[in-house]
Amino acid sequence: MAGRKRKLLVTAVAPEETVTVNENNNSTDSNHKTTFVNLKKFPQCENTQCAETERSHYFLNSDLQRKLGEDFFNQPCVSLAKEFLGKVLVRRCADGSELRGRIVETEAYLGGEDQASHSAGGKRTKRNMAMFMKPGTIYVYPIYGIYLCMNVSSEGEGAAVLLRSLEPLQGLPLMRQMRAARRKEGARQLKDKELCNGPSKLCQALNISRCFDQRDLASDPEVWVERDTKTSSVRPHDIVSAPRIGIDSHGEWAKKPWRFYLRGHPCVSVVNKEAEKLKGNE
Repeated sequence: MAGRKRKLLVTAVAPEETVTVNENNNSTDSNHKTTFVNLKKFPQCENTQCAETERSHYFLNSDLQRKLGEDFFNQPCVSLAKEFLGKVLVRRCADGSELRGRIVETEAYLGGEDQASHSAGGKRTKRNMAMFMKPGTIYVYPIYGIYLCMNVSSEGEGAAVLLRSLEPLQGLPLMRQMRAARRKEGARQLKDKELCNGPSKLCQALNISRCFDQRDLASDPEVWVERDTKTSSVRPHDIVSAPRIGIDSHGEWAKKPWRFYLRGHPCVSVVNKEAEKLKGNE
């Protein structure tokens, strides 16, 4: 998975620590920006002082009609990675306010023979145990010592889907505040499309922390996935299949076209024009 090829510096960071972080989430870029962040200032979604987020008005139907249950997650990894596109990831804060983002980019990691997967060869560790749990289990892991990535287990031994990018829909002021807490003081304000356009960025913007690891996305009261009732369903023509990102050291597995994104969407992290021209992506 993305970030595997680098040695992790730490597995967790205490909230009161001051740390040095890499501002760039793209492992292929050598121009890294170093930022010193006091994590005590990082706004927690559970803090009622962060209630700039409006109550949920984006959808009007009941939660039960929108939420995706166990049946949705219980499908092959590649299929689930495609089905996630166009769905809405929701993060509910303690004060009842909600953050929403439409999923526009994913990556499939099949486990077993997939050498780019954390579960390659059926290897089980304390870190990747969520990949072997029931479909719909959340797998949160750190990269570069501090950034986090959110995955969801699927059908298949050790298989999971990485959520790479979201289109922000609701709660943008709070998303921007949480992203700004991780950036250098005085940095330019992020555009809306930059709030969640990367796997670590979306975890920051929605305050997805390590405590969500091994939780059930089908039943958790603080984070879930919904159908998007405001847009039409995603068609096969809308989906681009491209090689996954940040796994160049895994040889032929780095070339597998198991990254999926919505064609032409401005919130996609990396556009692959070559992949868009291939037969089947037309």
